[in-house]
Amino acid sequence: MPRNKIQSVVFTLIMATVMVYGMVVYNIALNTGIFNNEVFVFALMELPIMVPAAFILEFFIVEKLAVKLAFTFMRPTDRPQFITYAISLMIVCIMCPVMSLIATILFKDFSFSAWIQTFACNLPMALLWQLLYCGPFVRLIFRTIFKKQLAEAPSNAEHSA
Repeated sequence: MPRNKIQSVVFTLIMATVMVYGMVVYNIALNTGIFNNEVFVFALMELPIMVPAAFILEFFIVEKLAVKLAFTFMRPTDRPQFITYAISLMIVCIMCPVMSLIATILFKDFSFSAWIQTFACNLPMALLWQLLYCGPFVRLIFRTIFKKQLAEAPSNAEHSA
């Protein structure tokens, strides 16, 4: 969807923020056994730590790797929606263990088993959150913000045709 570096930065920042916020809410509820309005407030306190970590990983490392992995089983001629889902799937499969590791180090008594447990609990939620809610919501926000530029500028596919 993003067609230039500025759009990529904006898209990644929005995606990292929404994805991290949802996962932090989930983890706080999971760790405390309580899910009430306070959980949403407590989750805001972790964002200044976790969003920059997610943004840096995603923007500089994970996105490129996820695209390469997605195209090991997708073709450029496949439907764009399926390519988007494949890339999103690969991003979650890379980001989830790394972000679970960071969260385990920062917010738990770190051990290998604590990290694996955190990762195992987070992966199903991260996949569902990304594919069914966060991803479509962030793409809607992005299209709304850049509606005029996206309508005017040719896509990368049009450049290569």
